Amino acid sequence: MTIQWFPGHMAKARREVTEKLKYIDIVFELVDARLPLSSRNPMMDEIVQHKPRLVILNKGDLADHEETMKWQRYFKEEGHESIIINAKEGKGIKQITSVSQMLLKEKRERQVARGMKPQPIRAMIIGIPNVGKSTLMNRLVRKNIAKTGNRPGVTKGQQWLKVGNELELLDTPGILWPKFEDEEIGKKLALTGAIKDNLLHLDDIALYAIRFFNEYYPQQLQARYQLTDDQLAEDAVAQLMTITQKRGFRDDYERASEMIVQEIRNGQLGRLTLDRVENWEHEDE
Repeated sequence: MTIQWFPGHMAKARREVTEKLKYIDIVFELVDARLPLSSRNPMMDEIVQHKPRLVILNKGDLADHEETMKWQRYFKEEGHESIIINAKEGKGIKQITSVSQMLLKEKRERQVARGMKPQPIRAMIIGIPNVGKSTLMNRLVRKNIAKTGNRPGVTKGQQWLKVGNELELLDTPGILWPKFEDEEIGKKLALTGAIKDNLLHLDDIALYAIRFFNEYYPQQLQARYQLTDDQLAEDAVAQLMTITQKRGFRDDYERASEMIVQEIRNGQLGRLTLDRVENWEHEDE
């Protein structure tokens, strides 16, 4: 399964981001805490260049907390500060301004030394679709100024938003790369809703999810779908058939697949982290 999705507005957004970087003090890179690297744009370093960057791990309430701690250490070793938030409930939001001020402290001190009046920090939020940018911005400005939606591709334009007297934000549409060279990354993004469902075969995504849970979170899979120990030992296809029957869907595996994907997205199978630090570190060696 090769997933390709690169609407024209995304190509335009990349050009606009590059053009507006000169007006920016810091970049907020918003990622999904459940897949901190798979939900990063691989062109990010090229796009952002040498601007200070704060990695914001959103949807921390849905991610495996222990794994999220590992990712924070990973980003620290890569030279990037990171924070964990839940934009939907507003948890961790206050850290954004304070950590930004810390990261820009030396620059702002130099400005004051030259007699310049301190200005609000100007930041740009960059993230792939459906990672929670609009929800975060609405939390920051405390009103529904940014359009939101639980589907990718809602934010199409750019807008500046004022956050108190200390921060100004430039919103940007989500940016995805034209093609997922790694099929597994595409499946992870599909499972968490970063790609439109009508571009996918949800049974493939559900089977990928079942296999993942079997490897890392078997108890959560067993508890949610009331699988016996023998059923838990079966392969993913057999488990999908069993779940379909248990939920009363007869032979409608597509309907069962859609249900499984939605329940995972909603956190009904418990916390999970799809990207594992040890796997990425192994790839880097």
